[in-house]
Amino acid sequence: MGAVTDDEVIRKRLLIDGDGAGDDRRINVLLKSFTKWCNSPGTPEEGFTQYQRVMATLGQCEFSMGKTLMVYDMNLREMENYEKIYTNIEQNITSAHEKIAECKKEIQRAKRVRKNRQEYDALAKVIQQHPDRHETLKQLEALDKELQQLSQIKENVDAKLELRKKQFHVLLSTIQELQQTLENDEKSDNDDNQESPAQTGE
Repeated sequence: MGAVTDDEVIRKRLLIDGDGAGDDRRINVLLKSFTKWCNSPGTPEEGFTQYQRVMATLGQCEFSMGKTLMVYDMNLREMENYEKIYTNIEQNITSAHEKIAECKKEIQRAKRVRKNRQEYDALAKVIQQHPDRHETLKQLEALDKELQQLSQIKENVDAKLELRKKQFHVLLSTIQELQQTLENDEKSDNDDNQESPAQTGE
């Protein structure tokens, strides 16, 4: 079914009640009663009765008007109240957006802090795997002493090696001189042996 328009509602009411409904009907009844009372040729008692009816209808209209005014004032107050509520809601929404933006910033800062802490923890684990500065200095001192000792040993070995080289050189020279001497002696002996038979033949 389609939506019913205001014109259709009014048309149906007029068809049901030709004088209208609600306040419109009361006003129409009041006008008819007043006109009838003014044009009534009846007795004073009938006129007074008609007058009472008009006043009763007028009282109903005044009561209805007062009630309508009260409803109107109440609606105005409700509208003002709704405006205040709407303003408060808008302020709360704005405040909520600001809080959300601040929370997002806090989340970003927390993520950055967490990332830094994770990096610090990783570096700390790497650092803990290595000795501390004092221990490292002690090891360096020990290595330096050991290096000095090895340098001294190397110098001693080099000196001994140089001495052995000189001694070996002297030994080789002596052997060569001895060999030369032996060769000279052997040659001299051979010469002497060759001269001896020649002298014997003479």
